[in-house]
Order: sequence, then C-alpha cells, then structure tokens
Amino acid sequence: MLQRVVPSLMGMRNVLVMNDEGHHCYREKPRESDAPDAADLKGDDRKEAERNNEAARVWISGLEIVARKLGVARVVDLSATPFFLRGSGYAEGTLFPWTMSDFSLMDAIECGIVKLPRVPVADNIPGAEMPMFRNLWEHIRAEMPKTGRKKAGALDATTIPTKLETALLALYGPYELTSARWEQAGAGVPCFIVVCSNTSSSKLVYDYIAGFRREAPRGEGGGGDGPPAVVFRNGRLPLFRNFDDHGNPLPRPNTILIDSEQLESGDALDKDFRAMAADEIERFRSEIIERTGDRQSADNLSDQELLREVMNTVGRPGRLGERVRCVVSVSMLTEGWDANSVTHVLGLRAFGTQLLCEQVIGRALRRQSYDLNEEGRFNVEYADVLGIPFDFTAKPVPAPPQPPRETIHVHAVRPDRDPLAIEFPRVVGYRVELPDERLAALFSDDSVLELTPELTGATHTENAGIIGESVNLDLAHTGSVRTMRIVYELTQRLLEDRFRDGEGRPKYHLFGQIKRIVRQWFDEGYLVCSGGTYPAQLLHPSVGARACEHIYKGITLGMAGGRGILAELDPWNPTGSTASVGFRTSKTLRWQADARLCHVNWAILDSDWEAELCRAVEGMRPRVRAYVKNHGLGFDVPYLMGATSHRYRPDFIVLCDDGRGDEDLLRLVVEVKGYRGEDAKEKKATMDAYWVPGVNALHRYGRWAFAELREVHKIESDFAARVERAVREVIDRASCTSASDIRIFSPRTRTVLLRRLRSPTKCGGAAASATRGCFRAGMMTCARASMWWWWW
Repeated sequence: MLQRVVPSLMGMRNVLVMNDEGHHCYREKPRESDAPDAADLKGDDRKEAERNNEAARVWISGLEIVARKLGVARVVDLSATPFFLRGSGYAEGTLFPWTMSDFSLMDAIECGIVKLPRVPVADNIPGAEMPMFRNLWEHIRAEMPKTGRKKAGALDATTIPTKLETALLALYGPYELTSARWEQAGAGVPCFIVVCSNTSSSKLVYDYIAGFRREAPRGEGGGGDGPPAVVFRNGRLPLFRNFDDHGNPLPRPNTILIDSEQLESGDALDKDFRAMAADEIERFRSEIIERTGDRQSADNLSDQELLREVMNTVGRPGRLGERVRCVVSVSMLTEGWDANSVTHVLGLRAFGTQLLCEQVIGRALRRQSYDLNEEGRFNVEYADVLGIPFDFTAKPVPAPPQPPRETIHVHAVRPDRDPLAIEFPRVVGYRVELPDERLAALFSDDSVLELTPELTGATHTENAGIIGESVNLDLAHTGSVRTMRIVYELTQRLLEDRFRDGEGRPKYHLFGQIKRIVRQWFDEGYLVCSGGTYPAQLLHPSVGARACEHIYKGITLGMAGGRGILAELDPWNPTGSTASVGFRTSKTLRWQADARLCHVNWAILDSDWEAELCRAVEGMRPRVRAYVKNHGLGFDVPYLMGATSHRYRPDFIVLCDDGRGDEDLLRLVVEVKGYRGEDAKEKKATMDAYWVPGVNALHRYGRWAFAELREVHKIESDFAARVERAVREVIDRASCTSASDIRIFSPRTRTVLLRRLRSPTKCGGAAASATRGCFRAGMMTCARASMWWWWW
C-alpha cells in the first residue's frame, strides 16, 4: 500500500508528519452505552457523521501503517478547528487533548485579521428560539429535493420554497448596495456564494438566480408536429443573470455552478453535472481563446481543469473568474478556496456541527485589504451570512440517555361497540362544473390572504457580529412593483391552471372577466400585507398560487353555490371505518372514551383543547350518538396550499341527531383550532367549498357538515350551538322558510310551497314531526320568505 500511495517515502526512516486540516484525523473511540454515536443522528446529520468517521478512520490507519513500516518521529496537526465533531463518539465541540496552541476563529475575529461575520440575531417572527434565517435549512428542508440530479427528475426553478426566495431577496438587497460601492471605488465586484446540499438543490437555485431555458410542456406553447417550444425565464436577481432581456446568453456568466466536492476528488466530471455546466464551460473556453489566441491550449484544457481555474480565480483581476458575482456550490467550498471578494453567504444544507459552520463561514472571512489606516489598524470589513447556525459561544453538547416510554394499544372494541362504528369517504379530489356564463365571485372572511413573515419568511432580519455595526435586511426594494403587473400574473395563472376546455386549452375569452375578479379581490381588501411584507411577493409561484386558490374558491361559491361539485373517491379503497383502527402509541395526552359513544377505546389527543371537546361531546347524550378522534383512522381531506397538494386531518367526527331521526344522522366534522393561520383558512375554505358539498352530492355517506371551534372556554357552548343550528336548519327546511332552499325547486313546486307558506298550519311532510311552537316561531320567517314570491 505504501509503495502505491507514497512511493517517495520508501527507504526513509523517522518521518515527520504534518497533517493539514488535522481535525479529520483522530482515532475512533470505542462505543460506550451513554456516548453519542452516529447511529443516534438522523438524516443528513447522520450521513455527514458517517463520512467524517470514515475519513478519520482511513487517515489514522494510514499513518499507523507508516509508523509500523517506516517509523514516525513526530506528528504535527494543523487545523483552525481542532475539536471533535458530532457523531465522532466524543463530546461535540471539545478540543483534541493533544492541542498545544489554539488560536481560534473567535480570536481571529476579535483581533481583526479576518472579516467580521454578521449572522441573524433577531427578526420579526415572535416566539422562535432562533431567527428563521439563522438556520434556514430546518424551515425548508421538507420542500427541497432529497436526491441528486440522477434521481430527482425534472426540476422547476419557479417553485422554490417561499422562505428561500425571501432569504435570497433579503440578502440580495445589501449585495446590490455593496456592489455599487465597490464598483464606484474601482474595487471589482463582490462575490455572493450559495452552499447547497446536493446537485438538485444547486441546480434549482442556480436556475432561479441566473435564468434558464426548458422545453415547454404540452399546453404551454408546445404541441403540434413541429419541434417543442422553448420556455425562457430570466433570473429573478438582475445582477446574477446569465442572459440578457431577450434570452441571449451573456458572453461571460455572472453566476457559476460548481460541484466543489467532485472537483476536489480529482475524478472526471459526472456527465449530469457536465451537462448542467456546459454553457459555462464553453463560454470560459471561448474567453481563453479570445485572451490568448491559442485555440489548441484552450481545447487541451479538460472541463475539470477549466472549472477549477474559474473557481480558484473568483475576484482576481485579469483571470477567468474576475467578474463572477455569484457561486452556487455543491459541497461546502471548504478547504483550499481563497477568494477574498466574498461578502455574502447563504447556506442551504444541514450544518450538524460548528466545525462545518466555521468552515463555510471561513470562505467569506479573507480580508480584501490588509492596509493599515491612520490609526495603525485594519479597517473593518463585513461578511453577511444567512442560513448558517454559527454560534460565537459554542460549547460541548452532551447527549443524555432517554428512559423507555409506556405504550398502549388503541383499537376498535369489537363486536361489543360495533353499533357505534362510523364510516367515511376517502376523498382524493374534486370535480367542479361551473356554469358556462358570466363569471362572478362571492368572497368572505376566509378569502383574505394575509402575508406575514411566518408565511413568507422573515422580512426584517438584523445581522450582527460579536462586535461592530449591525445591518438590517428587508424587502423594501420590492415595493416598487406595480399592482397591475401582479393582477395580470395572477389572472394568467388562474386562466392556465383552472379554466381550460375539454382539449386542455386555456379559455382566453375569459381573461377579461377573471382579471375583473382578481382586481375586485385586490380592491376589496382581501390581500393584507403585514410585518414588512409586500404585494410583490405574490409573484412567487407558491404565494401566488395561494392567492389564486382563494380567488377560485370565491368564484366556485359565487357561481355554483355548492352545486356542481362532486367528490372523487379512492377507486381502490373508497370507504373507511372506525372498525379498522388498531395501533400502539406512547403519547401520554389521551382520553378514555365513553363506551356508550365511541367505537375506539382511547382518543389520542394533540392538545388539552381536544380533551375539553371530548368532555363536551360526551355530556351531550342523547343528541350526540357517536364520535371518534381522528388518530390512526385514515380520514383526511385533500387541499391545495399554494401550488402544493396537502392532506388535512380533521380532529373529530361526531354523529348528531338534528331532528331527522336515527336513519338520517348528521355527520359533523369538528376542528379544534386555537391560532388560525393561513393553513387553517385554506382547510376551512376547502371543507366549505369542496369537501362537504362534494360528499353530500354523492348521496352514499349521509349528510355531512363542518364546524370550527376556536375558543377553549366556549368549546362546550359553541359545539352545542352548532348542533342546535343544524336542528333549526332542518325545521326551516321542513316548513319551507328558507329562500335559499326554495330556489332549488321547480317553478310548479315553488308555487305549491309558497301557497303553504302563506298558511303555515298547512305545512306538511317532515314538518308533521315538528312542534307547533317551532312553527309559530317560524311565522316571521314564512312572511319573510313570501317576499320572494314577487322576485319569482
């Protein structure tokens, strides 16, 4: 092995070993019962720890072989971060015991020999332990690609997470100011780096920043027998664009995409990455020919050598990377990258240890100038950092052992409680048939879209270092976007997503009507911007999709009124039941259900409010005939949140007697909700506009309704009021006193019903089972309904 790896050492004795980046070289610690281990970590953190341990194992094993075969006089470790990582078997953050001199990053910052990193220390999202953009990955990881380009499939840069776009815009604003100052002073251009977790994430961010071309899908300009149409979208950040306004590539790209891990490995470029970087490679090769006039030398350079040259010369005058403004990197640009023009860093990956944080932040800390000022000191230089949870005062983090938890078996009690079984439909979607006439919309309180920092990401972030000035990052530069541009964007999205004919073509003749409704939604105040948000954020696809969903639900209610909507069921498993419940859980928040009302032995709760509802429901016998907590039941509701499909799991199903008898019980879906954010509005609007009318139209699962209870101290009274309202609705229907019900009958039937309205004592049918007092109380309603006679 030594002959193959280090042939130049053969024959030598007493070798002096100097380990650069020595934090990767340590002896593996034997596993102890209470020691942290890589197996205790999850997801990306675990993979990172396994890679680090494998690297340390190979390195130290090689040195031990050298010591046995050749002899080692001394080993000197050199590292800026001489401490153990998480998952190494040692307490995270503790210094190596053999450390003799420790000049830490904090020492370098305090001495002023590096730039001063400024990280988020506060934002306008209350109640969070850490500012959102301090550890951005934890807020967006579920929405980012999990795998590399080989397995990720097609990527759409228009669908990046909202919080990621807000972070990019917030950091881009200060970059623009810094760039203007640098160019005015003749100091070149500053560099903005984005560190991603995999090639899919990097490609997504790169396309969003720099712009992209792609083939148009069917119905988006493509189709026919000719070649597919090409869709061009320019980058959202003007200074980082690689295309001009007409879609022509710039001679020299402002943004480059680099897989630094692959370049550092020495292997040939992966063909997928080679395809992604093809435009950059060809443009840099053309630039070499233009500079040197030597085509042969340019052609002899491998793609790998060319990209490494560009990466290593970022910000250096007269070199290939001189004018590069943005570097989107896979891996961390950790060791050996010495660009001193980096001023802004965005981390989009898991940072399981402070070592990784220090290494990535370190890429931005090399000073631009080491000239002394009049006071004999360095002028302060700053680097603004988002997405990297760097802790100025990191300490070892012990991992105490966890005691085992008690588990219980939750199941349907069969056959003793089978009469209490509740069946429900498994809905997978909705079919909406709007009348083909002039469009109108009916908006309500649930049509309000409130843009908040919790929804879009922090809009005011204070970046500060351990000393020096702080800086505020906000979105004020987006306030100049005109309202009509936003209206047109939303109108186009609604038209293309929701209004297509049988052949899939948009109904362009409806553009004017849809624009009028979108403008109505704006003008009537259904968009609320709070906490430093701006209407321009509706241009983000996911936020704009939420606005479109609110508007479309208003059109659905205004045109169909709940009719023309049909729920589509799972073709393989259309019906669910409480009889299938059976699981084990260790959750301690639970309610032992009344055997006379619940088919399942336990109600597993998510909050104390739900326990209060259980108590209220069980206290309303015999009005309540059965109920079940929706945990392990498989009852969920499909809905859209922005452009993304979600499944909503309501809290309870309650069977109520609302006056129609045991053969026609009301199935009331109950949601217990404290804080009511945008997701709660979408869920309620979906239940009211789609799920309830769609399921009722099937006529297979009985009558359904939805109730949302919002105040814990009024749960019992609010639930009772909701049931009583259902009873009154039945009586109103029976006595034909509801004008909205009368309108659904044919003209001949309306005439008969209105004659009965004028003589309430003659009302028959289901009214025969109602009390005379209810009819007397309804006479005013009958008189009111008779006014509709003249309308007809």
